Amino acid sequence: MNERLRSAIHAQGMTPTQLAQTIGVDPKSVERWITKGRNPYAKTRAAVALALQQSENYLWPDALPEQKAKLVSESELVHTYAKRNDVPAELWSRIFRQATRHIGVLAYAGLFLPEGDAGLVPLLKAKAAEGVKVSILLGRPNSDAVKLRGEEEGVGEGMQRRIEAVLPFYQQLEGTPGIWVGFHKTTLYNSIYWCDSEMLVNTHVLGCYASHAPVMHLKELPGGGMFRTFTECFERVHANSVNIWTGQQGTMRP
Repeated sequence: MNERLRSAIHAQGMTPTQLAQTIGVDPKSVERWITKGRNPYAKTRAAVALALQQSENYLWPDALPEQKAKLVSESELVHTYAKRNDVPAELWSRIFRQATRHIGVLAYAGLFLPEGDAGLVPLLKAKAAEGVKVSILLGRPNSDAVKLRGEEEGVGEGMQRRIEAVLPFYQQLEGTPGIWVGFHKTTLYNSIYWCDSEMLVNTHVLGCYASHAPVMHLKELPGGGMFRTFTECFERVHANSVNIWTGQQGTMRP
């Protein structure tokens, strides 16, 4: 059974029959996609993904032959920057402002984002009002993972101080529908900044500040797997995060 497809249909308030009517196929076809795990043709997959506001990769991760999927995955890498400081400010701004479905930040602190863009917090509020799902995942200040990363960067308690410094920015989002700000205790090998089908992945390197570590700019392609690898990482951390205001346990993002 394709549980991802079934859940995505439900999340949109649809039935399989309504989805079939929307994309112009027989309702029995949709039922077979769900119950028998069959994959529709590429054109139909694209129509379903658009109707459900999900990626094809998420709904049908095994739709392409292995070799073709490998080539597509490699094509998802748009550019690599030697340091995060080399990423153009215009790129950061564009991917956040163009998001129409979801915005995700997974880091220990990511203080550079709100410090460098005074309009970020108002933008997140405005995006949430438009129906964009926003998830900000920060390291729990007193967690072992944060302490270890501080030691690895050579800043000691400086990592914890950065998280405490970023909190006042995101505290302004409290009570905003559609926005989740949570603490995680995960050991991160990358920080992930995910906006719809684009993503900036900031690698973590032993003894190196995140601002001096390489960044990959990824753009999701139908059938690719690299982008999906990082989105699934994000989802796992989100599911194990705890809301900083309510203490509620996180879930997989819709």
